[in-house]
Amino acid sequence: MLLSVLLQATAASVGISKLSAAIGASLAAIGAGIGIGKIGSSAMEAIGRQPEAANDIRTSMILAIAFIEGVAIIGLVVCLLVLFV
Repeated sequence: MLLSVLLQATAASVGISKLSAAIGASLAAIGAGIGIGKIGSSAMEAIGRQPEAANDIRTSMILAIAFIEGVAIIGLVVCLLVLFV
């Protein structure tokens, strides 16, 4: 009796896990896009205020963007693991 209830609950949660994986992947991509947009706009504003520091600002901006993309890719991989495993 208990085993059949657990099996039914597991079968019902398969659809929910696929939906949650899709939502998680989309939130990771949206969050990364928002973060990169904020970094880009702040960097352009900083370069406009101090043009002589443009190279340092650009280097820091590219480094921060790379870290954000790494986190977004890790989020996508985790969601794909939830989806297929």
